[in-house]
Amino acid sequence: MAVPIAVLDCDLLLYGRGHRTLDRFKLEDVTDEYLVSTYGFPRQFICYLVDLLGATLSRPTQRSRAISPETQILAALGFYTSGSFQTRMGDAIGISQASMSRCVANVTEALVERASQFIHFPKDEATVQTLKDDFYGLAGMPGVLGVVDCTHVAIKAPNAEDLSYVNRKGLHSLNCLMVCDSRGVLLSAETHWPGSLPDCTVLEQAALTSQFETDLHKDGWLLGDSSFLLRTWLMTPLHIPETPAEYRYNMAHSATHNVIERTFRTIRARFRCLDGSKGTLQYSPEKSSHIILACCVLHNISLQHGLDVWSAPATGHMEQSEEEYEQMESVDSEACRVRQELLLTHFS
Repeated sequence: MAVPIAVLDCDLLLYGRGHRTLDRFKLEDVTDEYLVSTYGFPRQFICYLVDLLGATLSRPTQRSRAISPETQILAALGFYTSGSFQTRMGDAIGISQASMSRCVANVTEALVERASQFIHFPKDEATVQTLKDDFYGLAGMPGVLGVVDCTHVAIKAPNAEDLSYVNRKGLHSLNCLMVCDSRGVLLSAETHWPGSLPDCTVLEQAALTSQFETDLHKDGWLLGDSSFLLRTWLMTPLHIPETPAEYRYNMAHSATHNVIERTFRTIRARFRCLDGSKGTLQYSPEKSSHIILACCVLHNISLQHGLDVWSAPATGHMEQSEEEYEQMESVDSEACRVRQELLLTHFS
């Protein structure tokens, strides 16, 4: 389908200063199939984002030819889902590559401002119980409030002398700590940690730990893999299972924890700017962190809209973890007691 193109840099020459916004692209002029293939999402989802972010993206501007919220959102979605600022993406909605970059920045910040609205743990008891029940239905693991893990996203080198973002593979990255529920909805996302930090250190310093040690630890726990230390609110696998109960516990733990690995695959398949196939994120660590968080917000919104089919694994470099696990032995006797009680009560 031919879409009218009016490149931003020529608009002023062609049309003068009479118009306040530029509506280069009309959703009603194209099919859902075109929107999904070009921007990754259907019309209803895009219209929801326009309603959600429109007021923020229509902030007063000194420019005489402001870009409409709809066009800004399409530009950002095009980048998030393709990982590219190529001219053809801008041409599709009639803006220059420089304007594409500004649109991505505007939409990213608007989504980050709303992160707590869409990414959070449930508070009321009924919803918490439903959360536990849903996890129990997966593999029989009781009391689970979420599964936690880290994933690395490659970024450009921020500074030749700054080694804090160099991970164990010698690549610059952000180490992102995330928690999801049984459907893959993100309950927590901390996307700013330097890639040199191992997963256990990220968790030790994370806001998530403070939350669970002060507010959220009520007859439940998260599940984490062997890269984390056992805690009263974080159940990890047994290093060397010996009894049938311990084997059953490890099997249930692994089957349940697999949800977040599938969630990581879904996110990188949907948001190709994160998977490394188009190269690293060409931004500062702070801006890269915001882009990752914006994609997390969009991931949750997409699940709310029924776009929750698990994606197949995608190629790329957004990995579950780039570090070689060292089995973490807990010195927390209370945490060991909690896990042992769980073994005796539910897996013996």
